[in-house]
Amino acid sequence: MAAYILRRVVSAIAVMAMVGAFVFLLLRLAPGDPAAIIAGKSATAEVIAGIREQLGLNEPLPVQFIHWVRDMLRGDFGVSILTGQPVLKLISQRLEATISLSILTMILSVTVGVSFGILAAWRSGGLIDRILAAFSALGYSVPVFVIGYFFIYFFAIRTHWLPVQGYVPIDGGLRPWFVHLILPTVALSLAYIAFIARVTRASMLEVLSEDYMRTAAAKGASSYAMLFHHALKNAGVPILTVIGISFAYLIGGVVLTETVFNLPGIGRLVVSAINNRDYPVIQSVLILTSGMYVLINLTVDLAYTLIDPRIRY
Repeated sequence: MAAYILRRVVSAIAVMAMVGAFVFLLLRLAPGDPAAIIAGKSATAEVIAGIREQLGLNEPLPVQFIHWVRDMLRGDFGVSILTGQPVLKLISQRLEATISLSILTMILSVTVGVSFGILAAWRSGGLIDRILAAFSALGYSVPVFVIGYFFIYFFAIRTHWLPVQGYVPIDGGLRPWFVHLILPTVALSLAYIAFIARVTRASMLEVLSEDYMRTAAAKGASSYAMLFHHALKNAGVPILTVIGISFAYLIGGVVLTETVFNLPGIGRLVVSAINNRDYPVIQSVLILTSGMYVLINLTVDLAYTLIDPRIRY
């Protein structure tokens, strides 16, 4: 077990090293000069050259890369080219909204998605199964921004039940914080609920058709015991996999949702940084989000061994 964990941790570190190199090269090779953007359209070549010298952009790429890695290992993620503020400070100011939205979305998606999947498998071929299948197709096919604008129109503008947009930090009160996150959470969750429900249904159907499940039914096991004590545990690996994938891909969905609902999160920060070629901010956000992605996958891989002790890759 310890050797397996060590191999997975070393593998995760190697992946992060490759991601870091790729992100650095991708930004440096992309078109656009941050020095020219900072200087403005009327700036002279001398002014632009001075800014490039100040930012260290005239140094060879290997030297820039070594300086960047060295500073990150020291916990120094640099200073925003545009605002002059430390990058970590900018990210920490935006992190609460993104984490709040992500956690609420995953809680809702996993709870409802797994429940729907179990119910659809248990009533396979029936009316409930067909209704849930239609809901899953709808959740897949409608883009999140369409759902978001519909929610804003109906629940905020027409009925005034919920706030139109914006975000209240959690220290401003638990109720205002939660109320402002209801619409973006539900809008973002629908696709993940559909995804998790379909995988859960397929996995549960496969387990429910096994001989040992028929034996358990013949021995008089209750529906609850068959579903939750026997079937769900044995169907857990693919369900856990899809939950991990959903959580990782959630980072991309958050960007669009934050824009629709005007949430001051990481997504809007990185969009603004990309538009202005703010390299330190883009690099840091990409590295942090990639790190979260790798950490989620590492956690899922380690969790497999708890569900099925036979798993030792």
